Amino acid sequence: MKKLFLALVFSGFLFQMGSAQQKQITSTENISRILNTLASDDMRGRSALNLADIGKAADFIAAEFKDIGLKPYEGDNFRQSFLVNRGRVTEQSVTLGDKKLKDDEFLIVGNLDEPITQNTPSVETIKISAEDDFSQKFREVVQQNPNKVIVLADKKHAPSLARFNRIYKRECIVIKGQEKAAGNPKVFIVADELSGSHEIKQTRKTEEFNMFNVAAVLPGKSKPDEYVVISCHYDHIGILPAVEGDSIANGADDDASGTTAMIELARYYKQLNNNERTIIFVAFTAEEIGMFGSKYFSNNIDPEKVVAMINIEMIGKDSKFGPNSLYITGYSASNLGKLMQENLKGSAFTFHPDPYTTQNLFYRSDNAVLAALGVPAHTFSTSQIDKDQYYHTVKDEVETLDINNIKSSIEAIATGAIGIINGTQIPSRVEKLRD
Repeated sequence: MKKLFLALVFSGFLFQMGSAQQKQITSTENISRILNTLASDDMRGRSALNLADIGKAADFIAAEFKDIGLKPYEGDNFRQSFLVNRGRVTEQSVTLGDKKLKDDEFLIVGNLDEPITQNTPSVETIKISAEDDFSQKFREVVQQNPNKVIVLADKKHAPSLARFNRIYKRECIVIKGQEKAAGNPKVFIVADELSGSHEIKQTRKTEEFNMFNVAAVLPGKSKPDEYVVISCHYDHIGILPAVEGDSIANGADDDASGTTAMIELARYYKQLNNNERTIIFVAFTAEEIGMFGSKYFSNNIDPEKVVAMINIEMIGKDSKFGPNSLYITGYSASNLGKLMQENLKGSAFTFHPDPYTTQNLFYRSDNAVLAALGVPAHTFSTSQIDKDQYYHTVKDEVETLDINNIKSSIEAIATGAIGIINGTQIPSRVEKLRD
């Protein structure tokens, strides 16, 4: 009851912040409708690799954009389509000495064109100890290490490796035309040592595959060539082995909650009708299997024209800072968070620096490419990732979320970003990691 009271008090405060803020920002009814649709069993977990399932989610988001009155970002269709080369494993094996490993004891990420043996040159070996965070180390190796790598994981991490095996589903995805940027293969093995002989083999069948973001635009009035991107990812991990009869990983928090926020912000800013800068609303595909949607989008927009990117991911529960709070990844890399906090002066809501700095979240979500290009692109979240037992499981259901937490987060972002939207505030740029 106390949490609900605080949320309602805060909502009332926001609705009275000047003439520009008289319109209601969102409602629990709308939030619940969108959230329950995206996280329903009918969506079957929104896997980016199942065109029927992800297409159903894309059509729903596109219908929301059309109802709001937005224009497609590209052409006459809200889908921003792109081709990938999808490599499906037909055969693979890892043999250590005279022992052939079981399929769930190893994972090969990337294209392995030639076998790796003890005689293969330039192969880096990395260990993941029992004390390490497997998810963190996995992402570091896959996203940041350019080398051909064999990763030896302690047997404690066998369940995690098996889970990642289910998510990756023996697939290798490369955006068409970016094959050289895909990098070398990474091989994860549950083993202590690579003693003696070893052989790692894989064959694949590759085909073209269509993926699509869902993107809309609200043209700016006086600064149409200055863009503010408000984003989320709408895919999840699809169907998993059944737990108590349930096999659908609905992804209510991850990231139906962020997608709901993006849609409601689009509705609000369209009604407000005072955006001097152009706002691009985009739901990215394939975040869960390599951030391919955001990579395609970010590599096909002029980053110098992007004033800010507000990426929203997993806002369905209280953050570690309590109710009425969000944390921002890479908080100190620009002053976007501070500017937005200024616009919430007098309210109970606070933006905080990311408390999980050792996990490098700033470059682990869909804001990453634009951030690396110098854009003040940050992810806004409440996820307590160090203790969320429902993350990437069939238990990530709407019933586990707090609708009022989502509502207060949407209201805070809507009000906090108003100076960025109306052109009166310019956030500082992030230091570039790439050109």
